[in-house]
Amino acid sequence: MRGRFTVNLQVRRAHHQLLFCINMSDPWQECMEFCKELTKQAGKMICEALQKDIAVMQKSSPVDLVTETDQKVEQLIISSIKEKYPTHSFIGEESVAAGAPSVLTDNPTWIIDPVDGTTNFVHRFPFVSVSVGFTVHKEIEFGIVYSCMEDKMYTARRGKGAFCNGVPIKVSGLEDISQSLVLTEVGFKQDAEHFTAMMDNIRTILTIPVHGIRCPGSAAVNMCLVASGVADAYYHMGIHCWDMAGGAAIVTEAGGVIVDISGGPFDLMSRRLIVASSRTIAERISKALTQFPVGRDDKDD
Repeated sequence: MRGRFTVNLQVRRAHHQLLFCINMSDPWQECMEFCKELTKQAGKMICEALQKDIAVMQKSSPVDLVTETDQKVEQLIISSIKEKYPTHSFIGEESVAAGAPSVLTDNPTWIIDPVDGTTNFVHRFPFVSVSVGFTVHKEIEFGIVYSCMEDKMYTARRGKGAFCNGVPIKVSGLEDISQSLVLTEVGFKQDAEHFTAMMDNIRTILTIPVHGIRCPGSAAVNMCLVASGVADAYYHMGIHCWDMAGGAAIVTEAGGVIVDISGGPFDLMSRRLIVASSRTIAERISKALTQFPVGRDDKDD
């Protein structure tokens, strides 16, 4: 018995040493594991809220919606992270809407969209997600998008691939844009010039031609659909950092590219992006689009 106990103790010590070495070489893995559990809790809260009457409020326009669930889910996520990682920073959609700064620093930062697809949530349209991206030195270390009504958990860790419910995913890798399925979103635009440009862009993409355009209603889910290879590109002007931080990690780890609509490198705080399975398609779309000013998340314009 004593010999068996000694062997078991040695095995446990070796296991603990291995975990210690992993944590030392990849200090953010623990944060990612914690985030997985947290997004599951948040998704459960959203699904439970779907069974009840949904109280809807407006932000800046009649179609810019927010619900109590958006606010409660963000509060759950931020309070839980603050308790475990008190020195970390946050950028949350509802916090920013309430006046908190939207500034990305070198500090470990959690970028949170508690209910990505609020209009979908209000109408019980099935693409609603919790999206969290984690940055260090302004670089995305991991991303998690939980499409809770579908029970699909998309995850990606920098340099370690992208997954859906633990199964590896890859972009389609399509090079011929005429064979592609493209995603975008059609939202309310008070400015007539912006509205015209948005509709002109849809017409332009369709006449390239492409196989079609779809608007699922959740930026994070859109990015995950490209990462999974079921869509080939997604473009959006007016998107926010919390909409794309989680999905950006998933797309790039799945082998896709993300570029600024102007054709330059991806900038998380810029409010315009193209996600694509191949650089060829990303560049083709960027050259075709009519741009309009959308500002930045880290400035007051």
